[in-house]
Amino acid sequence: MTATALPPSPPADPHSYAQGPALPHLRLSLTVDFAQRTLAGSATWLLAAPLPAATTLVLDTRDLRIERAEAFSSADDHTAAEAATALSYALSTPDPVLGQALRLELPAGTQTVRIAYSTRPEAAALQWLSPAQTAGEHPFLFTQSQAILARTWLPCPDSPGRRFTYEATVEVLGPERGQLLALMSAENSQSTAADGRYHFRQPQPVPAYLLALAVGRLDFAPLSKRAGIYAEPATLTRAVHEFTEVEHMITASEQLYGPYRWGKYDLLTLPTSFPFGGMENPCVTFVTPTIITGDRSLTSLVAHELAHSWSGNLVTNATWNDFWLNEGFTVYFERRIMEQLYGRAYADMLQVLGEADLRHTMEELGAGNPATHLRLHLAGRDPDDGLNDIAYEKGCLLLLAIEQLVGRPRLDSFITEYFARFAFQSMDTDRFAAYLTQVLLTPAEASQLNLPAWLDGPGLPPGAPVARSARFAAVDAALARLAAGTPPTDLQHITTEWSSQEWEHFLRGLPPTLTADDLSQLDVTFHFNASGNAELLAAWFPLTLRAGYTPADASLEKFLLHVGRRKFLVPLYRALLATPGGRERAQTIYRRARPNYHSVATSTLDELVGGEG
Repeated sequence: MTATALPPSPPADPHSYAQGPALPHLRLSLTVDFAQRTLAGSATWLLAAPLPAATTLVLDTRDLRIERAEAFSSADDHTAAEAATALSYALSTPDPVLGQALRLELPAGTQTVRIAYSTRPEAAALQWLSPAQTAGEHPFLFTQSQAILARTWLPCPDSPGRRFTYEATVEVLGPERGQLLALMSAENSQSTAADGRYHFRQPQPVPAYLLALAVGRLDFAPLSKRAGIYAEPATLTRAVHEFTEVEHMITASEQLYGPYRWGKYDLLTLPTSFPFGGMENPCVTFVTPTIITGDRSLTSLVAHELAHSWSGNLVTNATWNDFWLNEGFTVYFERRIMEQLYGRAYADMLQVLGEADLRHTMEELGAGNPATHLRLHLAGRDPDDGLNDIAYEKGCLLLLAIEQLVGRPRLDSFITEYFARFAFQSMDTDRFAAYLTQVLLTPAEASQLNLPAWLDGPGLPPGAPVARSARFAAVDAALARLAAGTPPTDLQHITTEWSSQEWEHFLRGLPPTLTADDLSQLDVTFHFNASGNAELLAAWFPLTLRAGYTPADASLEKFLLHVGRRKFLVPLYRALLATPGGRERAQTIYRRARPNYHSVATSTLDELVGGEG
């Protein structure tokens, strides 16, 4: 490949205070105290070489109790031998989004900085669950560091543009220590330690948002030589059945875009309070149990998190303004995996549903809203504000537009080279645009694509790809028959082989004017209220709320009390709030449900629902 001259790296991350020397390696030592709901210990940062002169190091923190900071002149694991130099430090005024800058004055000769600290029970990244909130009889802890919550459980450079390797020792305290397994986004044990002590090593450099920790009563089952599943014992058998095709997904991914470079690929099925569908933590993807349906119909989510092992974990958005570089590539990659495994017709259904989500999000945001640009401007705001369908689906459509323009073979070759060339590095929007136009596109193709309109224009440019699904055409025909007066029972014979995606398209296609009697006929025929599929329930409940179909009320309340996935919660609470007397009802449910939700969800729902008490 010819040499390319890319623009310089972007200016400082607007969501990070971090400054000072590079920190290529972290040693983390923590105790996990379920009784106090705290982590306590030390974060030891290694510099690349001893400092030639005194300097200031600035790290990100939020709500941490800093106990002391020390400097050492070597890179050794400082347990006893070398005397520590106490460091002066200061914390800035707290910012509600960014937290506090921790400023450390480092003397010349410093090569290692150790910070002793502890978290607070309300640390935003950490969710402490009682046994009643799990599938078993033991407490559970999990972290969610993305986007900028790693700073709530350790002092760090909390920017996706800063990478480091790490090792960690985690000790679980309390009488249950020998029954609880600790996992991190690193090399993991498959069995519990009697003394509750676990050791981890991540030899590949990762950004802070990919730091992850989970502790619970977990068992392990292998899926292949390099893949397996961790889950609570009551969930494990169902999880193994659901995720049995993971090795095929890994093989398909490697055939598309090069080798998997993270060693093991394991899954951890979390309790239902997990706020996302999945989180692509290296070596152990965290997944929601809401995708366990018994028929493997929602495993495209696993393909998505696996694809992040290349787009995001390997080549990472430099700042959260460039979030589309993680997610747009990953959605495109996910659907290519599903196409390779299940055929084009299946992938087309996923694409049509994704585009429908995108259109809905753009309608909510409004035409011309800068929030519909791919390149975001999130300075001064929580980067979670940008984690919506624009980055995912508009980003995917950009890649589909490039595919239509240059053909799949050329695009696949480009993406494979892109992942290889920029592996374990960060990428921003300007540098990617320059690389794309220099390496892949001819001047005529670049003009036809009109990349600025995609990156910095609202909505979708003229001529954006539009997906079609032959299988959804048959669903549309069934919807037309229903609208013409055909009773639901007459449609049973054509729906027996429908996939989850076809049922979701069907529910989305039902008119908002349906009455409670109409929904009763549908429910008696198709048993939506009793569905074990969270995606279908999330599409069904807004219809029942709008029509006042009260037999669904108990199912809706159970769903809101037990499921913590923000994707479902926000639209369901909005639909509930839109009903007569809905605010009081929503607040009553929310008061009961809120302890089961992660802060990622409550940060949105507190404002939406109000009256959380």
